[in-house]
This record gives sequence, structure tokens and C-alpha cells, in this order.
Amino acid sequence: MKISHPRHRTARLAGVLTAATLLLGGMVAAPVLATPPTTTTTPFTTPNTDNCPQKTKPPAPIDSSEVPAPGQSTPAPLPVPVPPVGGTRMGECGVVLPKGAPPAPKDISATAWMVSDLDTGEVLAAKDPHGRYRPASTIKVLLATVALRTLKLDTVVTGTQEDANVDGTRVGIGPGGQYTNRQLMQALIMASGNDAAHAIAAQLGGDEATVARMNQLAKSLYAFDTRAATPSGLDGPGMSTSAYDLSLLFREAMTLPLFAEFIHTEQIEFPGYPKNPKIPEDTDHPGFFVGNDNQLLFNYDGALGGKTGFTDDARQTFVAAAERNGRRLAVTLLQAEVRPVRPWEQAARLLDYGFALPRGTEVGTLPNHADRAAPTAALATPPGPEGGDVLASPPHEREYPGPRTLLMVGGIVLILFLLLKARRVNRQRR
Repeated sequence: MKISHPRHRTARLAGVLTAATLLLGGMVAAPVLATPPTTTTTPFTTPNTDNCPQKTKPPAPIDSSEVPAPGQSTPAPLPVPVPPVGGTRMGECGVVLPKGAPPAPKDISATAWMVSDLDTGEVLAAKDPHGRYRPASTIKVLLATVALRTLKLDTVVTGTQEDANVDGTRVGIGPGGQYTNRQLMQALIMASGNDAAHAIAAQLGGDEATVARMNQLAKSLYAFDTRAATPSGLDGPGMSTSAYDLSLLFREAMTLPLFAEFIHTEQIEFPGYPKNPKIPEDTDHPGFFVGNDNQLLFNYDGALGGKTGFTDDARQTFVAAAERNGRRLAVTLLQAEVRPVRPWEQAARLLDYGFALPRGTEVGTLPNHADRAAPTAALATPPGPEGGDVLASPPHEREYPGPRTLLMVGGIVLILFLLLKARRVNRQRR
């Protein structure tokens, strides 16, 4: 049976209420206000990042979510790679556009953003690409990549009270409920369930081990601005990513057919769970439908899906992709607000901008598979002391082996090998 998406049902209900109001307009008197209300609206301005305010770390937190646990200290900022990963222009902090390109879209409240090509890795346009911000639930893209490469989807997991008690957005896992890993992954990606993240992390060795695996994978992908602090994206000490890194992580996830399938799924049936025998008045909890919370999927032509996020410190975060005329583009937003338009609408404007640029346009690149360490190395062995926090060294600038450097070194080694071989041949001839 086809069940409409909750957002669609809400829209229809709003239409019914509006019609009812019009019909009753002649019967119900409008209230009289003695004094007209006064409102002040602060004009919207896109945050300025020209002076690189977040070069080393995200903005200061506004709550206590990043206070370290007793006996622990806040991790030091991540080192800043030199040269910038992705090319020279990726080191710029303001709006980065191709030469001769039209101005970037207006009404973008995201402090940092990026538009890139999923297939070629070309970065089409960006704003503060390597500026460091908090990912919120978009970090579940990284968790999903680790889990989909590690867990068997047909394994059945029993829900726990610990799953049900997690903070933040929950899909509705209950103690005693029976869930396949496929259903947990769908709940994680479609509905951003922190309870699903907890159930998945438990199978990967717990939160700490899971975070270490996520960070090890990020490092192997050259996502050097990224440090997960929690599996779900809830803020924690040292949490960090960038628009560049989020684009890179999303591109990696999109190489997994199941991830691409799940972010494009509109709705699924999700299991319920039994009543609690310790609570006399409790009853069985029936199954229910879970809808995808990404509005771009329902409102943008060619949308492939994506991931939403929000915390008080991270603000609105978003990553998604769309396809048009055989071209697949991704867009990321960090530290956005719901004004002047919703994040998915800001993403739509940036995607339109990207699709309007000629093919081959670029201001930078995302590392290709041949240019970097194999990502599966982060999954083949348990993370050691190095795996989690190579990451937590004092802030300094460091070199990283970019594609050209690797090619140059390889070429030098080949030339030396050929020279030595020729020398041996000459000796034999003598």
C-alpha cells in the first residue's frame, strides 16, 4: 500500500484548513487589535569568511556539548595541510568561482559551501572550502560508509533501552524490537536516527571504536579537516569537518550502491517492539512508516538524495546530489540558517548554478581513488593508537603527498631503475 510522505499529508491538511477558514470567513469576526504589533527584521547578509576565521577550528560552541568528560582534555586543532588538498584555490577562504563565471547565487546563508562533480571530482565553485565547521548529522555519511563495508545487512539486531535513550533525533527503536542491519541503515540515512547510529556503533565495537574507525577512514581519504567525536554527529570535543571534506566523504559514500539506494528511498516500513512487562499499562508498539527527511528529494528535478543535519552549535548542515543530462553534481552546506530560504532550497540554487557552468569548469579537484591511500585499509584492521588521533597533534602546517608529488616521486624512481639497468648491461657487454 502506498502511503504518502508526511510532508505531503501536512501540505494537504494545510490546504483543507485554509479552505475551511475561507468558508467560515463570513461567520467568524476578526479580532480587533488595540495596538498594531511592531516587528523589526534584521537584513540578511551572507557571512563573510574572507579573513579565514575558521582556518584551524570551528566557531566557539554556544553550549556545553563540547565540554570534555572528567579527566579528559579538548583535542588540539587538526594540522592544516600545505599545499591545500585539492589545489591552490582551495586555500582561499571567500567565494571561489571560475574565471569569468557569473556571481554566486544570492540568498545563501551557509557560511561554507561547495559544488562538485561526483564523477570527475572537479570542484565547480565553493565558499571557504577548507574552513572548519561542525558536521552535525551529515557525519552519518562517514558512519554509513564504514558500516556498509563492515556489517552484514541481513543480520538481525535486538533493540536495547540504551538505543532508545540516546539524545537527539530518534527513529523509534524500542527495547526488544527486532531489526535487520538494512533497516537500521535506512533509519540512519533516511531519518537521521541517532538510536540507529547507536545500534550500528554497538556492532562495530562501541562508540569509541566506531569513532576511531570513522577518523581512520577520513584520514585515508585525505579528509584532513575532519574529526568525528560521536558516531551520530552530536557535538563533542574536537568535532570538525569542512565543505571540501564533506564533499569528499559524500562522493566516497556514493560509490556504494546501497548508500545511493537508501538516500533515494522515500519511505519504508519500520518494525515495532513489544510491550515492557515491567510497566503494567504498556502495550505492544506496532510498526510504522518512516519517511525520508530530505526535502530536496521531493522538490528538485533529478535529485538523487542526500543527508540533513542540525545541532545548536553546528546550525543547519546539508549534503546532497542531483543528476541532469548525465551530469551528477553534489552540494554541501555548513553552518547555514533556515533564512532567507530553507537549506534544501539554498542547495537547489547552488545546484542550478553548477549545472549552468560549462563541463570541465573547475577551481579545484577532489582526490581520485588512484591518488590516495586505499579507503578499505581503515576497515581491514582495528584502529590503533595512531588511527584515532594522529589527528590530535598541535596546530601546524604540514605537507601532504598530492597527486603530482606522487607522480614525480614515481617518475624519479623509474628513471633511476632504468639507469642502473643500463649500467649493468654495459658492464656485461664489456
